[in-house]
Amino acid sequence: MKQVEDNMHDHQVSLAGGTAEKNPTVADDETLLRAIDAHDAELRAINKKIHENPELGYEEFQAHDNIVALLRSLNFDVTPHAFGVETSFSCEVGQGGRVVVYNAEYDALPDIGHACGHNLIATSSIASFLGVAAAIKESGVPGRVRLYGTPAEEGGAGKVRLIDAGAYKDVDACLMVHPGPPSTQFSGMDGHGCCAPSGSAYAKSLANKKFNVKFLGKEAHAAMAPFQGRNALDAVVLGYNGVSMLRQQTRPHDRIHSVILDGGSRPNVITSFTKTQYYVRSATLKEATALENRVRACMDGAATATQCEVEYEVHNEYADLRPNRTICSLYASAMALPSINSPVTCDFEPAPLLPGSTDQGNVSYIAPSFHGGFSIPCPPGAFNHTKGFTACAGTDEAHDLAIAAAKGMALAGWKVLTDEAIAMKIWEDFKADRALDKNDS
Repeated sequence: MKQVEDNMHDHQVSLAGGTAEKNPTVADDETLLRAIDAHDAELRAINKKIHENPELGYEEFQAHDNIVALLRSLNFDVTPHAFGVETSFSCEVGQGGRVVVYNAEYDALPDIGHACGHNLIATSSIASFLGVAAAIKESGVPGRVRLYGTPAEEGGAGKVRLIDAGAYKDVDACLMVHPGPPSTQFSGMDGHGCCAPSGSAYAKSLANKKFNVKFLGKEAHAAMAPFQGRNALDAVVLGYNGVSMLRQQTRPHDRIHSVILDGGSRPNVITSFTKTQYYVRSATLKEATALENRVRACMDGAATATQCEVEYEVHNEYADLRPNRTICSLYASAMALPSINSPVTCDFEPAPLLPGSTDQGNVSYIAPSFHGGFSIPCPPGAFNHTKGFTACAGTDEAHDLAIAAAKGMALAGWKVLTDEAIAMKIWEDFKADRALDKNDS
């Protein structure tokens, strides 16, 4: 993979280019970076609090309260429990102009804590917000920067609830970064966020359709009168095996996962009820929907074969991630500056396809978005969603790398607010990407 300075082509956006509405100076950039460094003690403290107190989606009460308290201690006006979500918040600085949003995730995983490093995601977004807020206050340029608390990324679709509440309807750019292990451990993909030794600016993710399947049969004595029953356990197993055979005829990037949530209670009673959950992923929402229909056909067939009824419970869906190329270029250029000195890759062709999913993908369908990745030091085998990665996400080295990524995001966001030509190019890219969807439908 080429380094970003050799791979911008006609998508490259120079940090020195464009026409600023108020000609922000280098001093504004320096103000931004100094503000982040000046708050390092507070940022380390909030990072540690989140990491040491892991909370599941929509239960992140400590993280919510601690971040709100931090922002208020720095004299920011904060809206707690924002958008009708108890563990979300919103904080805005500035007036008029364009709007840049940084998403702070902070939910953890059951039993293994912050095994996806959301403590680092929150810390980096908070740091970016503080930097841009300082530059806005000192320069007086029009524009607004917001920090959103976005709970329940791990399956709960917190950002989808924010979208439904209108959180992103006036947003010109939405940014966040995700940690992962060094790419040398995982052939260029860690499954959720990072694909280069130092990090990546551009990668797509899979769309994810989630649903439960319930089979309803008829109980009977398994020894005395099994013929009187209709075995829902047979149905769920037959459906599972059908999907296992289906996988032979799916594309390499397709993913199907399932778990049996309820498989019966006693061996000597014909099982009358079973429940299983499926995640179906593919490169786009359109492809994921088509694959979901094939999975459902397996379930319908199993119901027919066992004479059971089948019901579906649809959960949220995560759209595929559609990063904005201009924002990615801005971030990559910033990360290569001597003041940050943490170059990342930014390869548009071929676009890396990460096998994970994120509700930031849903945001990327609504507003120009960025979801970069940065590597943190990890021992071999310590991938995302493992206990080993939980330990890695709590180190000082991981914090420092999150702050470097935050500086890159802050500089990129600052250009969105202050450079009209860049802002126009971002929206041109966004509209062109949406047009591709229409042409493919």
